[in-house]
Amino acid sequence: MGVAAENTPMNRIDIIRPDAPALAGYGDLQIGVRTLELVDAGRVDVLKTKAGEQNTLYDRTLTVEVWYPALVASGALGGGRYQAITRNPAITAELFGRAARNAQPNKAQGKFPLIVISHGYPGNRYLLSHLGENLASKGFVVVSIDHPDSTYDDLKAFSSTLYNRPLDQRFAIDKIAELSASEASFLFAMVDANNTGLIGYSMGGYGLINNLGGGLSPTAAESPMGPPNGLLRMHAAANPEYRGNLDSRIKAGFAVAPWGMLQGVWRKQDLAAIRTPTFYLAGDHDTVSGYQKGVRAIYDAALNSERYLLTYKNAGHNAGAPIPVPQEILDSASGLGADHYIDPVWDNVRMNNVMAHFVTAYFNLNLKGDTAMLEYLNVYPDGAGAKYAVKNGQTEKTHNYWPGFDEGTAVGLKLERLGHGERG
Repeated sequence: MGVAAENTPMNRIDIIRPDAPALAGYGDLQIGVRTLELVDAGRVDVLKTKAGEQNTLYDRTLTVEVWYPALVASGALGGGRYQAITRNPAITAELFGRAARNAQPNKAQGKFPLIVISHGYPGNRYLLSHLGENLASKGFVVVSIDHPDSTYDDLKAFSSTLYNRPLDQRFAIDKIAELSASEASFLFAMVDANNTGLIGYSMGGYGLINNLGGGLSPTAAESPMGPPNGLLRMHAAANPEYRGNLDSRIKAGFAVAPWGMLQGVWRKQDLAAIRTPTFYLAGDHDTVSGYQKGVRAIYDAALNSERYLLTYKNAGHNAGAPIPVPQEILDSASGLGADHYIDPVWDNVRMNNVMAHFVTAYFNLNLKGDTAMLEYLNVYPDGAGAKYAVKNGQTEKTHNYWPGFDEGTAVGLKLERLGHGERG
């Protein structure tokens, strides 16, 4: 269902275009949203730790946005508002969605799978908020993280992100699982953390790949960009304790333009250790993470996992993930920060809708066991070459167009699949 243009506030995160694929729309459940602070006591403070000296510890606080199925009173369906700092930190944008702030959780349907969203460098918990609301309406609890030292208004040395990103993702799963086990929490008995999906964009994708079993290469583990005292070795394939630190509750990954392959973070043999099903999304003109030698190379090398690769033809690093550029940036004198959100070729809402369609199919399959979703995933690889053959409402034998896509709307997209043991 789309959003009417008349009297619609700017910066909507819930717009569904008329040409959106079938699974892009919101689900049947109402949505609540709450903001939490999760504190990891005793994390190494890489920015204050000095080489050759004892590691400095601190309490690392993650601010997270939690979207969940809710019971929303009649008349409270006007939707949520979010005050989001933008890529230009001097500008705060007001985003509009459908979630009701602090609404009563809907526990009538039992526990819901958990999905964790991890933004890029820089970013924040609202960059993929369009997915947070959308997935909650379909029966998931979604947690989107603000990663300290990596947000628009708290951007610090890259070494912190390299070290902390995999840890933040795992810690968020731990804390949400604890809250679901606590009678004092609004999430009590609501989250099935044993069925967790992880969405990572750019540096969030770096953390995702590492958490799925892609240990860092020796070169990356000793990189001068990393923190002192060899702290990155804990994420390295050569570390005998690395695999034991991974979280088996992560049952599926959705990696959007994951950063690192182009920069030598992984070797092919490191990626072959990934066993978790993964969906990769990329633009084939991504100059940040790279395509042929970047995201596609990860997809090809993760040969011991079931995986998909969705390619937005001619799109860059911003393919799929970011919300549309906030109007407050467009209205500013400089327009500073606009390029962080937009793609020169693709419309943001169109990209978001396509991504929502495939995220829905992929997590319904892997976290809920809905094998009917395979129809939407195992398609003719190049949308431009697929044949739409429908006559009088009946499909002809030559019809192989992407299910859920109207005629002509799969042009510009490629969706490939490799099974366990298959090489690209």
